[in-house]
Amino acid sequence: MARLLIVDDAVFMRKMLCEMVAGHHEVCGEASDGLDAIEKYKELKPDIVTMDITMPHMHGIDAMRHILEYDGNAKVLICSAIGHRQKVLEAMKTGASDFVVKPFQKEQILDAITRLV
Repeated sequence: MARLLIVDDAVFMRKMLCEMVAGHHEVCGEASDGLDAIEKYKELKPDIVTMDITMPHMHGIDAMRHILEYDGNAKVLICSAIGHRQKVLEAMKTGASDFVVKPFQKEQILDAITRLV
């Protein structure tokens, strides 16, 4: 069972992800923007971070860079809308471990987490 930090500016998306992984993985924390994600990562030391790309204060790719500078072994699963193809490619080049495209099904997110564990 992996410990997850769920990062998304949309409350409904964080709630949906929590519900999808319930019983399979532990959600140790949530963050609503990139700055919060960095602080929570350092505090909680999760196994995997699910990271939205477009968020206020600091985008997901920048937050991921900071997290990877802090912990080169961090596993970041990008969760982004299909319209952000270029951003997903940038995220993968920057060090994202994997990605899933919104809207996704429960099986897709669980499969992606299993690949990273």
